[in-house]
Amino acid sequence: MITVSNLSLRYGKRILFEDVNLKFSQGNCYGIIGANGAGKSTFLKILSGEIDPTSGSVSFTPGERMAVLSQNHYAFDEFTVIETVLIGHKEMYAVMKEKDAIYLKEDFTDKDGERAGELENLFAEMDGWNAESNAATLLSNLGIKEEHHYKQLKELDGNQKVRVLLAQALFGNPDILLLDEPTNDLDINTIAWLED
Repeated sequence: MITVSNLSLRYGKRILFEDVNLKFSQGNCYGIIGANGAGKSTFLKILSGEIDPTSGSVSFTPGERMAVLSQNHYAFDEFTVIETVLIGHKEMYAVMKEKDAIYLKEDFTDKDGERAGELENLFAEMDGWNAESNAATLLSNLGIKEEHHYKQLKELDGNQKVRVLLAQALFGNPDILLLDEPTNDLDINTIAWLED
């Protein structure tokens, strides 16, 4: 659940939001509608923590994982498509990278072995061993062919990048999912799949 309390945002003398109070309940889908420039994307950026409000607060149910559809189509250009999706589960990805770095050490110590064991347990709890397969299935369901999964993201066109970034947001089944214009560049079949 997300709770917005007395939220205000001002840019100079312009008031974008003032004293907003909302509760987003678990299990529901919400949409924000309004004219271009009304502040819809800005409100989502406040919810995600990307922008701080002038006053007020946003709080979440403790322990819930949030994912956000990235609007920056170039942020992951140097990563492979599959790795871009895996990054969507930040905690699992961090565990995976730390674990891999330990195993690559030439001077592997007992302490490294203990840490690697801890990380292996965490990785297993997060279903890390199935992560790549799950990411590939998600990509395929969004219309990204397997031949593209190990290409760098920068090799894909804009339409394909949107689908990869959507897969990133959906990956790992987050508790809270913030999508800003998620259907841009999607065909009707993919939109129907996303709705299901």
